[in-house]
Amino acid sequence: MNAELLYQLALTLVPNIGDVQSKILLQHLGDASSIFKAKTSQLEKIEGIGPFRAGCIRKFQDFHVAEAEMKFIEKFKVKTLFLNDADYPKRLLNCYDPPTLLFYKGSADLNASKIVGIVGTRSNTDYGKTFTEKLVEDLASESVLVLSGLAFGIDAVAHKAAIKHGLATVGVVGHGLDKIYPAAHAGLAKEMIKEGGGILTEFFSGTKPDKHNFPLRNRVVAGLCDATVVVETAIAGGSMITAKLADAYNRDVFAVPGRTTDKQSAGCHHLIKNNKAILLTDADQLLEVMGWKEVKKQPKKQRELFIELSSDERGIIDLLQHKELTHIDEINLRSGLSSSAVAAAILNLELQSIVAGLPGKMYKLV
Repeated sequence: MNAELLYQLALTLVPNIGDVQSKILLQHLGDASSIFKAKTSQLEKIEGIGPFRAGCIRKFQDFHVAEAEMKFIEKFKVKTLFLNDADYPKRLLNCYDPPTLLFYKGSADLNASKIVGIVGTRSNTDYGKTFTEKLVEDLASESVLVLSGLAFGIDAVAHKAAIKHGLATVGVVGHGLDKIYPAAHAGLAKEMIKEGGGILTEFFSGTKPDKHNFPLRNRVVAGLCDATVVVETAIAGGSMITAKLADAYNRDVFAVPGRTTDKQSAGCHHLIKNNKAILLTDADQLLEVMGWKEVKKQPKKQRELFIELSSDERGIIDLLQHKELTHIDEINLRSGLSSSAVAAAILNLELQSIVAGLPGKMYKLV
């Protein structure tokens, strides 16, 4: 038995310990087993935990539930991704509330260089279907990973179009991996896995697709993507939750306009009108805004040798030298600096014409 996995599973089961508290505990104690082995007095002193939550951890006894889940994982060869694993999706680490543990069936790289989420109504129009299919087709040359929620409507259209055009596609679901919801998409899910994509969830086997699970599912879609595209949605549609979360996570959000009289496009129009999304017309626009269009390399200018730079600024320059374009999330993650320190350093570098900012929160050396 993998003892550490047992503790990882158990951590997600402790009452009153959510994803935010788990993240705090891991930052202080390093791994799941250390959390359960820590003394009550040690746990109580951690900010955000305190005596009550420390007591919940110390009193936890439902390890048999974690053991049952381990048997399911081993039987069906499910991959687990724990918060401090090396291959945990790095984009989620930049979110306030990343899932402590993810369950994954598939082979697509969840740290791929370009990830686009495509979401929308379950009751799409022909216009929405055609736009989605064309968008995915035109993204095929860029080896984009397509993410969605495996639901009826736009989600399924996006997944099927990705398979058709040779793109890996991952469905994030709001239930356990012992089932597929909707059941009509069981065959689609198998094909996604077979064609190099996958199915991802944060829920234990046996978890039903209850209504309250889907906002949690939506935050994973929003946090995993560089860009979220909303094709058709009502103002109260579930895709609006995904769009708002993506915006809150500092991700780029795009919305496809429709006719002003179309109820299915009302949510898209609302996002555009309130500056919560960029009006999207085609794949070329998406690639340009995201800085993903191939840029002809220009001969690098000889840099001034005697510019005075801080250690933070020099560190960011070192990071940017490895790639033509680097997203702000990657700079925040790899620099080891706070987001405010990164912002200050980049501003100074831009003022000195050493770094240039591009659409899509991308940066490059001048």
